[in-house]
Amino acid sequence: MAESNNDSELQHVQEISELANARYKGDPNFMTSLARGLTVLQAFTPEHASMTVPQLAENTGLHRAVVRRCLYTLNALGFVWSSDSRHYQLLPRVLTIGHAWLHSSNLARQAQTALEYLSMQLDESCSVATLDGDAILYIARASKKRIMKIDLDRGSRLPAYATSMGMVLLAELTEEELAGYFARVKLDALTDFTLTDEQALRMQLKKVKQQGYAINDQQLELGLRSLAVPMYSRKGGVVAAMNVGTHAAEVSLTDLHDRFLPRLQRAAMELALLL
Repeated sequence: MAESNNDSELQHVQEISELANARYKGDPNFMTSLARGLTVLQAFTPEHASMTVPQLAENTGLHRAVVRRCLYTLNALGFVWSSDSRHYQLLPRVLTIGHAWLHSSNLARQAQTALEYLSMQLDESCSVATLDGDAILYIARASKKRIMKIDLDRGSRLPAYATSMGMVLLAELTEEELAGYFARVKLDALTDFTLTDEQALRMQLKKVKQQGYAINDQQLELGLRSLAVPMYSRKGGVVAAMNVGTHAAEVSLTDLHDRFLPRLQRAAMELALLL
């Protein structure tokens, strides 16, 4: 699962880089050098915390000479560091980029407080995520116990089609947006339970939309069972999804629906009043 998630992260970085180059090619206001520098920063992952120029070039799709200049600049600004002039790693200063958003976003601040209370009530890990490109992006999380092989936290990304929060958010897309999503995304089987057929997924999304919640039963990782509901803003529209993750051996599907769903829906509704 960790390897699949990492592959998805690298694919996302490459897609963003290619999209930017294609959409803004010839635009005098678009700073290509800045876009490339940000692409290099996003290429670092927990599984690839230290990388060489050739590795970064392969993972970003950028020329080695471009990667080398980006690293030189990022090193001068204190965002990356290398002890041997070969292997580069991120420095704490990169936190200032995301830290500013987390503390300025009303959604992220309020969600974190709400999740900590909900997690304490349910004695399970709870999260809030938004749709970022073709993946979900965690913006708040309260963890009571380790339920996955990978360590999730704010800023983590997972494939939308294989997660309960992703299903909730995908169910809100227009037909045109959904068609674009399926045209871009490769539906890999992360477990034996992962839905990889487009038509089956479309039917599931319609069901999620109608019932107002999504249950993911070991589609992302064996042993992981989760439940998610949409989060609405007072202005209307779904702005995020909230979920609770459990061990499949400890919490049944019936428990998720009968015991956890009402509390999750109430928490999402109360939070929506603050947004």
